[in-house]
Amino acid sequence: MPPWRAAAYMLASLLLSLTQGLGMNLITANLPQIQGSLGATTNEATWLMAAYMAPNASLTLLLIKIRTQYGLRNFAELSIVAFLAVSLLHFFVHDLQSALVVRFFSGIAAAPMSTLGFLYMLEPFPPARKLNVGLSLSLTNTLLGPPVARLISPSLLDIGGWHGLYTAEMAIAMMAFAGVYLLPLAPQPRAKVIHWLDLVSYLFIALGFGLTAMVLVLGRVYWWFEAPWLGAMLAAAFACLTVAVLIELNRDAPLLDIRWLTSRDVVHFTGALLVFRVVLSEQTTGAYGFFQVLGLQNDQMSVLAAVILAASVAGGLACALVLKPGREPAIHVVSLLLLAASAYMDSQATNLTRPFEMYLSQGMIAFAGALFLPPAMAAGLLSALKNGPNYILSFVIVFLTTQSLGGLLGSAVLGTFVTIREKYHSNILAQAVTLTDPIVAQRVRQLGAVYGRTLTDRSLMNAEGLALLSQQATREANVLAYNDLFLLTACLACFALAALLLHLAVVALGRHWNAARPTATA
Repeated sequence: MPPWRAAAYMLASLLLSLTQGLGMNLITANLPQIQGSLGATTNEATWLMAAYMAPNASLTLLLIKIRTQYGLRNFAELSIVAFLAVSLLHFFVHDLQSALVVRFFSGIAAAPMSTLGFLYMLEPFPPARKLNVGLSLSLTNTLLGPPVARLISPSLLDIGGWHGLYTAEMAIAMMAFAGVYLLPLAPQPRAKVIHWLDLVSYLFIALGFGLTAMVLVLGRVYWWFEAPWLGAMLAAAFACLTVAVLIELNRDAPLLDIRWLTSRDVVHFTGALLVFRVVLSEQTTGAYGFFQVLGLQNDQMSVLAAVILAASVAGGLACALVLKPGREPAIHVVSLLLLAASAYMDSQATNLTRPFEMYLSQGMIAFAGALFLPPAMAAGLLSALKNGPNYILSFVIVFLTTQSLGGLLGSAVLGTFVTIREKYHSNILAQAVTLTDPIVAQRVRQLGAVYGRTLTDRSLMNAEGLALLSQQATREANVLAYNDLFLLTACLACFALAALLLHLAVVALGRHWNAARPTATA
């Protein structure tokens, strides 16, 4: 393929990945601003993310078989047309109810975009380069959505609010539309692979994954033990997934090979990816949440987003240069070291910490994230290919589940941890705030003096001063809670690193033992 044509395919992959990434992250990055334009509360606006993730969490599973049966070209063209049609619906959204419907269909339409972005990046590379350079660059593209969303959001919101955000998304989608039609993917052989039981199994899997995704998104805002319907949704999800497992275990050609998915190697692989997703959530839930608590907006964090974007690209390029079979453990060791060091650096934050003080640590986290994913996916793909092509679909569902539901799980766990620790620190600080303490009384008078020109009643001034002191105590409790979160993330990364080193040591000892046994026998 000529260099200019290869570059065009790579650009098309970037556009498709941004189309998918922005659709998911524009809401997350601008929830306070969007809820105002829709006249919704914070809890109500959170349903926008739940509505998007409910169908998106599982749809790729069915799309793989649809692509195989009906052809890659038809799949690509219809997918991008459907996404454009749904993007247009955002212009007719003026209230929360219509926004929820549109976001649900956006989750459906965005599911093929990640697959297309992946395939377009692999297309220009020869087979020997697909699993190192092509894989690294395609997975790097998937990491660009969050920082790009925070970079472009302030200007777009100033221009047109909710509609301004999705005008830009539709513009990128239209460029991707042109790329799909001008740059066809290499045709793949078709085969009739869809069985009616696949649709039945997928229905239960979709319900199970969708309900689980909604619980993970909504649990923290409605609180886990306060809303009984959260438990009902989780129980229904468990029942649906149980039915799907029972169906798949009794099929000759299952949609998912449950026995392989529960094997030791796959469970180890899944656990490693889940731990990584939880640790990587330190960036989205931790750093951005910390600065939002301090009152900073996206435009004040734009340089931080640019640093994260640049570090992600650098990490992807570095991984493309060094990734080879057998180097996966070494790359993962470096990645976990970077994650542990950067999270510990962030744990020293105060209420005076500003984004420029986290450029290095957050850049290290972004670099480590781009460095970790490609080796993990390459190792998993090779393991699946050794067992036969039928296992590719099972591997894909493992990888995508750990990325979509794993990301939601990380945000839910870390966000819940912050809430619990904030209440703990607030309780400790509140016990120390007593008006009998002369230092506290002096501070209350100083803060109440701000209202001296508008209030003449000293008791009211003291009440206002006490309210301001309470706000400062709450802010300090939040800062301490986020420091605990950063420290917890560092400990998780160290634990994962220790587990990886122990695993490598056991494997090395096993190989040495097996090599020495024939000699001892002789």
